[in-house]
Amino acid sequence: MRRLRLWDSALNRVLLLYLAACVVPGLVRSITVNTPAELHASKGDTVTLSCTFTSTSSPTSKMSVDWSYRPQSGGPPQTFFHFSSRTFPPSQGQFSGRIKWKGSPARGDASIALINATLNDNGTYTCSVRNPPDVHGAPTSHSVLTVTPKAPSIRFSDVTLLLAFILLPSALLTFFLIGRILCPKKLRSQSKSFRSPIEVTEGEEYPQTPAGASVRKATCCELCFMDPDEEEYYFNLKKRPSAEEEYAESKC
Repeated sequence: MRRLRLWDSALNRVLLLYLAACVVPGLVRSITVNTPAELHASKGDTVTLSCTFTSTSSPTSKMSVDWSYRPQSGGPPQTFFHFSSRTFPPSQGQFSGRIKWKGSPARGDASIALINATLNDNGTYTCSVRNPPDVHGAPTSHSVLTVTPKAPSIRFSDVTLLLAFILLPSALLTFFLIGRILCPKKLRSQSKSFRSPIEVTEGEEYPQTPAGASVRKATCCELCFMDPDEEEYYFNLKKRPSAEEEYAESKC
């Protein structure tokens, strides 16, 4: 009789252990948190510290998120941000006024933004998510942030000096050379008997032009890009007396 009772007691224990093995995993669930292993930013940038999580149960009001920071120089991590139904940003310390909540628990997002990153922000950032009854698994994940000085950019004064002393003179010289090549030079061809002032003989001080004929005025392009000899020829044409003046002078 005693052996039968001992057998029944042992059998009950086995059944209890079996039930516990079947029921407990259904009650104790897991959660997984993921963050990028490395983050890089320049000084003054706004850095998004990304953190996503997957949970077997939907987020409730009991869900919480904690962000902690460990300096690059080492030391224990220090929690600087907490979320539980609402945000609790840091009110003092290194991150005061520089943390913005960007997460959405319903979408499995627990990210934050670090505003105006500095070189002192280099270090390891840890995201911890709790969503009871999911308490097992990998509830934390780490990201190493590296902030570097921003590369120097060209200042407006530098651009102004570059335009004033290099580009503008080059552009003017190029325009002048192109004008000398492309503008027509017709003043020389207008006079078949054009000769230099040294070759002018007596009675030929001025070019002969038929009476009543009009002298074409030089264009702006021709005046700007004509040769020195052509300039002298053109101004001689302007100074030449008219046919009436020549006649009156000869009559006298």
